[in-house]
Amino acid sequence: MTSKPHTPAAIRLAKIDELELDIEKLVAGGEGFGRYEGIPIFVPRSAPGDRLRVRVTERRTDYGRGEIVEILEPGPGRRQPPCSHFGNCGGCDLQHLEDGIQTELKAEAVRETLERLAGLDSSQPVEVIAGRSWGYRLRTQLHIEREEDRAVVGYHARRSHTVVPVETCPVLVPELEAVLPRLPEVLAAAGSRRLDLAVGGDGSLSCAPKVEGLPHGELSLEVEKLDYRYDARCFFQVNMELLPKLIECTVGEATGEQAFDLFSGVGFFSLPLAGRYDRVVAVEGERIAARYARMNARHNHLENIEVVHRAVESWVHQLPAAPERVVVDPPRTGLSRPARERLLERRPIRLTYVSCHPAALARDLKALLTAYRVEEMTFIDLFPQTAHMEVVVQLVEKRA
Repeated sequence: MTSKPHTPAAIRLAKIDELELDIEKLVAGGEGFGRYEGIPIFVPRSAPGDRLRVRVTERRTDYGRGEIVEILEPGPGRRQPPCSHFGNCGGCDLQHLEDGIQTELKAEAVRETLERLAGLDSSQPVEVIAGRSWGYRLRTQLHIEREEDRAVVGYHARRSHTVVPVETCPVLVPELEAVLPRLPEVLAAAGSRRLDLAVGGDGSLSCAPKVEGLPHGELSLEVEKLDYRYDARCFFQVNMELLPKLIECTVGEATGEQAFDLFSGVGFFSLPLAGRYDRVVAVEGERIAARYARMNARHNHLENIEVVHRAVESWVHQLPAAPERVVVDPPRTGLSRPARERLLERRPIRLTYVSCHPAALARDLKALLTAYRVEEMTFIDLFPQTAHMEVVVQLVEKRA
């Protein structure tokens, strides 16, 4: 008996403009998930338990995507978003959910992604760490459009390059939020279409590129008795309150002779690693970040740190066999294939993976778990009101 041919979801949804949908759960990326006659439908700004009228906006072979037309029955935990820009601005995903519920649902979504894509055991214990939900961001990136003699400054709309003007942003630390109202005037004659802003531990600001009327100098921030120098051009973790926890979960208690910090940035993990290992090699491909990493090592009198200014992909072939410790904190896209394969070949005794993208992490873990087991895993909610969740995975070699 032959099976009935499967009709693609795009065809089944072709003549449907609107439908009613029950949202079952939140998935990685922050969208709500429901099924319409068995077809997976993803809906931004929806909440588990919602019953919705949804307009179909995207029809794919095996799923659809929609937008909320009407909330027929709200799910538990849904609230009125505190920020007036939510819904238009693409910066936040989850303001429509109560703060505590956000962390819980994001953790569940990450676990489901790692289990489904990496085959990770769902019984693996995970610690979930959260801090304040508002006023936490140390840095931000704003976009600029020009209308005649004025600048429109804000964030991109969701799935768009249209700039949504903002004069308030309650996820920013107060020093950053306070500067927003004067940016349209200050940036009226600026040529850039993007502005990076960052704040230091004393509340001082730095901008990039340089703009007349805005500070653009070096910043300083103390974390766990280590003094980090950086400016607005550098990547630096955004959540001031949880930086000590991130270091604690990543660096841990292990000690030894040598550690490698790949994608080291300005040395955020390199500096504390240098207190536990006789020698640390920090590899960073971005020129300004590598320069600050060297400066931070000198400033903190850590002569056992060697900073290598090279792309990890080109340097990784120099990784020795069976190094005691390797920490990787790659960009959102995860490890490149050459880097992943070299790590599997050289087999660090302890490998620590830090990620903010569960799908990329799952892809890499699927390969790494052929040689490693998960000793410990921690979820840190560094990005409240957004769908992102930082994951720290401690991997150790499997024993025969």
